[in-house]
Amino acid sequence: MDITAVRQGLAAAAKAVTMPSGVAKLKTFPYVPDAVAAPCFFVAEVDITYDKTFGRGTDELSFTCRVLISAANDRASQRILDALLSGSGPSSLKQAIEVARGAPGELALGGAADDLRVERVQGYRWYEHAGAEYVGAELVIKVIGDGSS
Repeated sequence: MDITAVRQGLAAAAKAVTMPSGVAKLKTFPYVPDAVAAPCFFVAEVDITYDKTFGRGTDELSFTCRVLISAANDRASQRILDALLSGSGPSSLKQAIEVARGAPGELALGGAADDLRVERVQGYRWYEHAGAEYVGAELVIKVIGDGSS
């Protein structure tokens, strides 16, 4: 599996989310950005489990992605974050990303992986990034694919 292609696919999928009314469009990045312009989604760490099936058949990647919202108004920022972390609806990151699974029988992320699933949200808290504070959370996304490529 091409890890760079998977990162790019996850960032592109997150971009499809519809932000709540009056909120700027979500900026997405396949890597941790040097500076954040909130609201922002980026793919951060990756854990790799090789050889989930024999003969380099399948690898499993676990991506930790972060979503950061401006801390200018703590309640409003948390409401925006809540909408993005909802399990469904137009502002749901889970729903937007899982659309990239493709139709039954199709590869996920435009062919970069066999399948993916937004597994959980963790770390709902204040984050510091490049000297600024944001309210945010992490999404853990499992991706499986061909281990021989």
